[in-house]
This record gives sequence, structure tokens and C-alpha cells, in this order.
Amino acid sequence: MQKVLVTGGCGFIGSHVVDAFLAQGYEVVVVDNLATGSLENLNPKAKFYEVDIRSPELRDVFEAERPDFVDHHAAQMDVRLSVKKPCYDADVNIVGTLNLLECAVRFDVQKFIFISSGGAVYGEPEYLPCDEAHPIKPLCPYGVSKYAVEHYLYLYKENYGLDYTVFRYANVYGPRQDPHGEAGVVAIFAEQMLQGDQVTINGSGEQVRDFVYVEDCVAANLLAIEHGPGQIYNLAAGVGTSVNEIFEALAEITDYGRDPYHGPEKLGETFRIYLTAEKARRALGWEPTVALDEGLRRTVAYFSQE
Repeated sequence: MQKVLVTGGCGFIGSHVVDAFLAQGYEVVVVDNLATGSLENLNPKAKFYEVDIRSPELRDVFEAERPDFVDHHAAQMDVRLSVKKPCYDADVNIVGTLNLLECAVRFDVQKFIFISSGGAVYGEPEYLPCDEAHPIKPLCPYGVSKYAVEHYLYLYKENYGLDYTVFRYANVYGPRQDPHGEAGVVAIFAEQMLQGDQVTINGSGEQVRDFVYVEDCVAANLLAIEHGPGQIYNLAAGVGTSVNEIFEALAEITDYGRDPYHGPEKLGETFRIYLTAEKARRALGWEPTVALDEGLRRTVAYFSQE
């Protein structure tokens, strides 16, 4: 039985990835420091280590478990926090990943799957939709740190033979997203609307994002085990949707009757972006299957049960 080590496996996306690997018959080891993840998300069939990816203890985990694959979802992923604390962002996202890469090489990991950011690395787009060849001009330290790791992955493949696949996620949403943490607008709005609280939109609400459902991203991670060597892929719906449109759609689903409050814009955030995932479709046979309206309804249903 092949073994996958998933970092951030108690988090929103990582926990869904863990579930999927287990369902496919893999043995799964989870490494998570629970800074933003929750044990409530942890699949009981996975073996769990409460370890920070920056810790020297990580080597002990690799020595004990000898994983065949690493799926690296753990990250400091709060764009606003990265602007306030760029050194912390780099420590977690760059230094922490280097610690993982060193362990992966030392213990003969076959492949390293890395989650980058399609929403942050490109910056303000020069053309839309952004493909993987779009110039990289991030506006926040988070985007810089993710892109830096992409270069390290190339270096480790060339120098040490460590295979990898990079996924640049668009704005992922769905069940288990934490509305109190670094979550996107879908989780935050959904919970606030269900509770009848005032919803705040930062800026005009005309900011455009590409929203992709979590299950679709999970499917790509399974494909990456055997496909996409040394490649970078956008994972996205390929459609731009404004924050105001998300508000209106969720308000209709939840019967929310209040108008939003508009607060100030946030520093470091791209105003308008959406991606093309044509490369992933051609090379991996991947494409999104859950339409936005259906995904929003599933997400609201999840929060309704919380």
C-alpha cells in the first residue's frame, strides 16, 4: 500500500484531500500544527502528527513513516497577515517548505505535490484569463513566498531528482472552510447570513475572483500522483465572479434580507483576476464539475448544519 503524507491535513482543503486518498486505498499520514486546522476535520483513519513543518521533529516523522508521496497544503495563507508580517509568512511558507523538501530528498519521496496560489502570484493581470505563462508580479508577500517555492521545486528536481507537480489554486470554497480564519468571502458571508448578522464587503464589491469548488481541487491532487511531472497547473473554474455577485447569490439561497456594509479596501489584494485551466484539462484530463450555484448551495447546507 502506498503512503501519502499530507501537510495541513486538518485544514479546509487538506482534510478533503486526506479523505480522498483514503477512499482510493492509500495509507495517509497527516502533519498539522493545528494553528488554523481543526481535529474535527481529521479523518480517524489517518495517522496524525501534531508537528510544525518548520520543526526539526519533521525529520523524525519522515524516518518513522517513509512516505511515498508528499502533498503539501500547510501554509500561512492569509494575504492580509502576510502584508503585516512578511517575515512570518516567509518563515512558514518558504523555510517550512524547505524543511519538507530536505526530508523528502533524504527519505526518497517519489513525488512532491505543492499548492501554490493562482489568485496571488500573478498580481494585477495583464490579460484575462491568466494562463501559467502570465507574468508573475505578486502584490503581497504571500504570493512571493508561493512563487519562491515553485523555483525551489525546480531546483530540487534538477539537483536531486525529486519529482513534483504544482497546483495554482483559484479561490477555493466549500464545506469545512473556516469563516473565522483566513477564509474567503463564501464561508464568511454564508455564516453571517445564516446568523442574520451584518455582512461587510471590503471596497466596492466589484473585485472579481475565480471560485472553484473544493471537491474539484481534490480530484486534481489524486491525478497528480501519476501525472504532471515537473509541471505547474492552474486549477480554476475559468469564470470571473464579483464579490457583489457572490453576495447576491448567497443572499438568495439563505433568504438574507439586509444590505451589505461597504468597508475600506484591503492592501495587497488583486482587484480583478480569473484563470484558465486549459493546461490541466489537456494534460490531466481535469476540469471543474461543480457549478458555482450548486457549490454555493452545498456550502450553505454545510453551514446550516453547524
